[in-house]
Order: sequence, then C-alpha cells, then structure tokens
Amino acid sequence: MAQKLAGRKQEFIACHTAPPLINRLSQTNEAFSCASGDSTVEYHGLLVLFTVKLLHIYISPEHNYFGHHGKPPGEAPMIEVDEVECVAEKGLVGDRFFGWKEDYKGQVTFFAHEVYERLCEQFQIMGVPPSIFRRNIITKGVDLNTLIGQEFEVQGVRFLGMCECSPCYWMDQAFAEGAEAAMKNNGGLRAKVLSTGALSKES
Repeated sequence: MAQKLAGRKQEFIACHTAPPLINRLSQTNEAFSCASGDSTVEYHGLLVLFTVKLLHIYISPEHNYFGHHGKPPGEAPMIEVDEVECVAEKGLVGDRFFGWKEDYKGQVTFFAHEVYERLCEQFQIMGVPPSIFRRNIITKGVDLNTLIGQEFEVQGVRFLGMCECSPCYWMDQAFAEGAEAAMKNNGGLRAKVLSTGALSKES
C-alpha cells in the first residue's frame, strides 16, 4: 500500500514491497504515473521514491539478432550474472553493446517481468526464461514506459531512459508466433548509463 510522507513543497511517495530496492527519479516538470503491485504512484514534478526488484541480470558477448537481417540468427548465449559493472557512457561490462557507439541510446536494456509473465500466459509457454528476449535487466514493480525521457537511479547508478526497446520480427521466431505484435508498446526500455557503479540482482 502506498504511503505518503509530506514535506515542504514536495511529497515523497514510497510503494513498498519486500525487500525494497529504493530508486530515485530526478525532478521534472512532466507528470506521469507508475504502478507497483496494487499501488500507483502519481508523479507531478516532485521527487518520487518507489521500489523495484531486479530479478535477473543478463549479458551477452555477441549479437544474435542485431545486424542479422536476412541471415540466420547468432548463437551467443545470454549469460546470467549476480552482479554487473555499469560504466558511464559505455554500458554493461561484458555485454555486446558495451562501447558500441558514442552516445548510443541502448547502452542497457530493461524488461518487465510482468510482461514476460503475461506473454507466457497468452502463448501458453512454459520453461522458457526471460533471457529469450535478450534484454539485460529484468525488473518487477515499475512501468518501464514511464521512465522514457526521465533520469532515474537504481542501486546508486544513474540512467537516462531513452525509448522503448521495440520488439522485432525475431521475437516471433525466438518465443512464439505473434510475440512481436503482443509486445508492441511493452518491449522494454532502452537507456543510457550516466554514472559508473554496480547492479546486483535479488538473492
């Protein structure tokens, strides 16, 4: 249940799940809302605290789909790690997009576990891990679309949400026929890394 802590000229709203990983959104003049469990946080140009879990962290040394149009997909695995080093303006150490291009907007990708669960139910898929979508960070407890165009902080590391990580036709082959269409507007978040630090998944 959401709790409101009133302060002078600003309101801190924390949606609690256990254990909490507190994340911070920078101040902005725009308004949006983000969902966490049964609670919704309304954000109107104020500092907002909310909780999110990092369920999985994946890196891959090579591209399987990127740059493979008209060719067979690659076979590089998504490697799950307990912790990953984020480097400002470069990305995740050990991942194929690390230092890919200067000012690249997809230095790290986030994907919601809630979307993964919905897709598994919709297509009656069992036993396929969320790494199949080849996103780096699998989250629970936040609507990733609300972070587009926003600076936010996770475990002390700052990011800038850039755009949706739009699904492509490879999703139909990797997961299920129709997955690309089903993932529209829920393909995840592409972001830049603004500060250096480490992220750890839930134990």
